[in-house]
Amino acid sequence: MKKLILASLLALSLTPLTGCAPLVVAGVGAGAVMADDRRSSGTYLVDQEIELKAASRIRENFGEKTHVNATSFNRRVLLTGETPDAATRAKVEELVRATPNVGDVQNEVIIGEDSGFTARSNDGYITAKVKTRFLDDKRFSANHIKVVTEARTVFLMGLVKREEGNAAAEIAARTGGVSKVVKVFEYID
Repeated sequence: MKKLILASLLALSLTPLTGCAPLVVAGVGAGAVMADDRRSSGTYLVDQEIELKAASRIRENFGEKTHVNATSFNRRVLLTGETPDAATRAKVEELVRATPNVGDVQNEVIIGEDSGFTARSNDGYITAKVKTRFLDDKRFSANHIKVVTEARTVFLMGLVKREEGNAAAEIAARTGGVSKVVKVFEYID
């Protein structure tokens, strides 16, 4: 509750800055999501920092040779995408493990050709469908679960109760276009 009040006060204090209206709206949206997150605000920010540093390290070391995404939730990093060979896949994981504040890494990177724009667009569409279906379900808060889709495989991350995780996985599995669901949850019960 304190986080929500703090986010609201921050938004109200910034409203006189009329040229910054989009910034205020984005800040309030992020604040509202953070207020409903089971991670502490500090951990939420650390996760964002991990994602930025990991992406930068991957880009600096491998450039266009790989398509790898690093998604962090509660300092646990999920690696998805494609690399041309097993050695590159292992090097990417090693690089991400060495990123400050990373607790654990789950490497789901596929060895193969770059997925391309069409496949990535389809994955984005699948993610949006899964998230939308989560909003309609009353068994858990959609804000407690992060959805990542790669090659039609949906990865679910979050701090959840087992019942919530099972419900989310069931919904994702019944969403059109999904070929597989992988739970990357941390259970709190």
